Amino acid sequence: MSLSKLSAISLAFTLALGMTACTPEVGSEAWCKHMSDKPSGDWTANEAKDYAEHCVFK
Repeated sequence: MSLSKLSAISLAFTLALGMTACTPEVGSEAWCKHMSDKPSGDWTANEAKDYAEHCVFK
């Protein structure tokens, strides 16, 4: 495996890991706050279901 290919793979892994680390866990207080601040028109169907389940009907 070439060094540039290995570097690209490492960079992609690091970016993916960094993006997931910033997302609060679904159902947590931080996630509920984030969702309440996000316009409801931008929610996915899964986000709406999870919000109702974890933030409204707890």
